[in-house]
Amino acid sequence: MSARTARLVLLASIAWPFAAQGQEAPPSPDRDDDIVVLGGGLDLPPGTPAYGTTEINRDRLTNDASGRVEDVLADVAGFQQFRRSDSRSANPSAQGATLRGLGGNASSRTLVLLDGVPIADPFFGYLPFNALVPDRLAGVRVTRGGGSGPFGAGAVAGTIELVSAGRRDLPLFDAEALYGSRDAQSFSASLTPDLGGGFATVSGKFERGDGFQTTPDSQRVSATVPARYRDWSASARAVASINANTELQFHGLLFGDNRTLRFRGADSSSEGEDASVRLVHRGSWQVDALAYVQARNFTNKVISATSFKLTLNQRNTPATGIGGKIEVRPPVGPDNVLRIGGDFRLADGELFEDAYAASGAVTARRNAGGNSSVTGLFVEDDWTLGKLVVTGGARIDRWTLTDGFFHERNGAGVSTSNLAFPNRSGTEFTGRGGLLYRPVKAVALRAAAYTGFRLPTLNELYRPFTVFPVTTQANANLKPERLRGVEAGVDVTPGAGLTLSGTVFYNKLADAIANVTIGTNLRRRQNVESIAATGVEASVVWRRGAMMVSASYAYSDSKVHAPGSKLDGLVPAQSPRHAASGTIAWAPKAGPMLSATLRYVGDQYEDDLQTGKLPAATTVDLFGKMPIARGFSAVVRAENVLDATVLTRNQAGSIDLGTPRTLWIGVRFGG
Repeated sequence: MSARTARLVLLASIAWPFAAQGQEAPPSPDRDDDIVVLGGGLDLPPGTPAYGTTEINRDRLTNDASGRVEDVLADVAGFQQFRRSDSRSANPSAQGATLRGLGGNASSRTLVLLDGVPIADPFFGYLPFNALVPDRLAGVRVTRGGGSGPFGAGAVAGTIELVSAGRRDLPLFDAEALYGSRDAQSFSASLTPDLGGGFATVSGKFERGDGFQTTPDSQRVSATVPARYRDWSASARAVASINANTELQFHGLLFGDNRTLRFRGADSSSEGEDASVRLVHRGSWQVDALAYVQARNFTNKVISATSFKLTLNQRNTPATGIGGKIEVRPPVGPDNVLRIGGDFRLADGELFEDAYAASGAVTARRNAGGNSSVTGLFVEDDWTLGKLVVTGGARIDRWTLTDGFFHERNGAGVSTSNLAFPNRSGTEFTGRGGLLYRPVKAVALRAAAYTGFRLPTLNELYRPFTVFPVTTQANANLKPERLRGVEAGVDVTPGAGLTLSGTVFYNKLADAIANVTIGTNLRRRQNVESIAATGVEASVVWRRGAMMVSASYAYSDSKVHAPGSKLDGLVPAQSPRHAASGTIAWAPKAGPMLSATLRYVGDQYEDDLQTGKLPAATTVDLFGKMPIARGFSAVVRAENVLDATVLTRNQAGSIDLGTPRTLWIGVRFGG
């Protein structure tokens, strides 16, 4: 990955001198303390609540029993990964995210952004959750549905915006060390000094564990091993004031992740090197411009469930992503926020893999890959008309799929397949609009309609894969997915500290990409006519003094429409109808903190034909923090404290299990 590393170094070398030498900015007349706002983007437009956004604050992120972002996101009922496993016991390539019961095939149908930068793997579309450390975040904003708007293509199920912690969130130094069940260890630390008129922060995290047995007792063999994991990440971020209204932000991220799943030798790894530069100007003409580069790789070894020998070695999957965005807000009046801009994303990647016979001899060597791009222009406007806010926008995207190929040679090196797929391109028009009306201060009525699209990933197009004994074929002819949706909701604040929200929605995903069964132990990625989801979402948040209670519930009645197919009328794979989450916390300003979280996920099915049922599961997590000395706190965490059985895979009776009871104890400084 030396060429990709060179790109990151070049980007960093351009950005860092500006960040390191920023001059102190004079106080702004409309802000009490410029240092507080450093590191963020432009203000949210007033029409944002029309799309029913949900926010998760920093306290919730940093005080969860698992310490993992994907688990905290489950506070928003309806959020789900492709499988129920978290980022310690899932194959990394299965960590796609979706919302509203729209199902998936491990590629993410939800656009996930970190400070405006898409974080999904350029080749696979999965999310590197282990590289997202809660301590580095100020908060999360989740929009279920909502179309793509100015965020870019890919948000067919919604958008998750992660915001990095700013200076007001971070002490000069903080650290945490934890020890848990099955010899699990977790260490993290960050250093955040002031730097001229801005700040810099450097952080690192390392964790490992012997892992739990994902295989039930009755199915274990001599080759069965626990789900061992070892991962690390390091991040550097600098923010500098250029003048009173302008700042430059640099962010760099390195991570590595190694896991073993089910059988001895079934090892996977993922690694990444990301960098971005962002310029934010908050003058009369507001500007938000960013550029980023990603270098990723993935490896995976597949072990036979009968011979327990290596059958497939996906030994190298290098991928690169390059992109950028610019948004301009011209001064059009105090009651009007106009956003104009464009964005682009380029992705390239390829797969190198070897297949083996039971004897250990190589039977095939495969190489596949290609390039994709999406370039878009958008305009969006928010009008405030007294108690009514009207928002609307449109975008046009030009996409390309080029240089797709699949090569295969047998063990003797003789070519058996040499395919070059035709280049394809297209144009997508999408838009969204919403109304937000506040008849009284305590009530907000909202309605929205939207469209969106998602381009197939390089993985879906060109890479076949095996989760033994099932092989899933790629499909270079996949079409983009297209969403149409409507929703309406109400947010009520009947009293101080109490907020109630409810939403009804209808979303239809045309040309949905699914893993379709075409034979015994054989599937193929295909476009089905559509997936339609109708549902209800409800939430409540109550705060009084040191007490906080929050709860969220989602009901999604989703069905596959595929006339003439066995899939017609079935529920999409991996899509529960019911999901709920609730947290109660006691957190006085000074003293101990205690919280308990209950999560429920309803029945769902492993596959497209509903042959493998994953029963409903309810888990309870506990978290506690007790000050013990100046700056130091003792921390205790309990995941799945009732030791509920959670099935994460059921392939013809071959079962994988989720996280059992896991206990942690440790110490935290500065947080």
